Amino acid sequence: MMETLPQMHCLGLNYRTSSVAVRECFAVPRYKLAAVNEELKMLPGVEENVLLSTCNRTEIYYWAHDGEQALETLCTYFLKDKLNTHTIKDIFYHHEGEEALFHLARVAAGLDSMVLGETEIFGQLKEAYRMAQEAGSTASSSNRVFQQIFGIAKKIRTESRITFGPTSVGAVAVQMAHGILGGLNGAHVLVVGAGEVARTTAQSLRSRGAEGIFVANRSYERAVQLAEQIGGKVIRFTEWIPYLEKIDIVIVSTASPAYVVSPPVLQKVQQKRRRPLFLIDLSVPRNVDPSCANLAQVHVFDIDAMEKMTEETHRLRAAEVADCERMIRAWMEENARNLLSSRPFYAEKLPV
Repeated sequence: MMETLPQMHCLGLNYRTSSVAVRECFAVPRYKLAAVNEELKMLPGVEENVLLSTCNRTEIYYWAHDGEQALETLCTYFLKDKLNTHTIKDIFYHHEGEEALFHLARVAAGLDSMVLGETEIFGQLKEAYRMAQEAGSTASSSNRVFQQIFGIAKKIRTESRITFGPTSVGAVAVQMAHGILGGLNGAHVLVVGAGEVARTTAQSLRSRGAEGIFVANRSYERAVQLAEQIGGKVIRFTEWIPYLEKIDIVIVSTASPAYVVSPPVLQKVQQKRRRPLFLIDLSVPRNVDPSCANLAQVHVFDIDAMEKMTEETHRLRAAEVADCERMIRAWMEENARNLLSSRPFYAEKLPV
């Protein structure tokens, strides 16, 4: 008799189901991923788990024999005092079995991203899986699934056109900056942060013609490395505020759990600038206090503002997405039975 494997599940929220104000309540910074994975594994009913947390989503992929018990304990763990039980049903989604596997494949391939075909999510998912492995929260079922998922995601990116065009949040942010200023030639742009999103943003700025690019980061060494890559200049993190007098656009992307830009600071800066200042906040949790937008000539755009700019891209790539999903379905017909359970796989059960 074939052993019944624990069932695969996904519990999560993303940019479609919740605003950035909600997502930041559930965001887990990278340095906490290992500890949270360990805590999740100790919850009743949860046997294996991988936690993914990015600016646009927080998702728990978990395996359980008793799905109802695991779901209940996970919801209780993440809810705590953040939201009431009525709200969580509106913003969280839950997938099980084939649907969970299909969803994970779409996420890995960049089909579920705000920017279709985005390149960052593949690396973020691999990092999330690695962190879960180090935390000891993965085992045979999750290891099989993720190893196979990376293969199909790479195949889709190689054999389709889903990665043609802007494929990062940073690239879309630069498009926004270009539109705001009517061009980037001669513009002075400050990038606060030196992580992956900050890096792709800085590279996009350079490719779009921006010449005055400044980089500030808490780790001065990482700021130097990024500045050297894009031919920019480094500003020490403790000294970047005074530079705002000469900056046209600030793009903020750090892992800070608190605001790094506040109204009192900008108010003093604006008294000397006397011209518009644009801030694009790509951080979750947000790093720019939204109330900064109440100041005269200060304009604040958060990660959710990116979604409006990507709507046309989604429309134009609809056919490409459909082709990629057919590739996933074909892959699942061959592999889902072995990856999920001893039960046969039924393609007609997949979501449209």
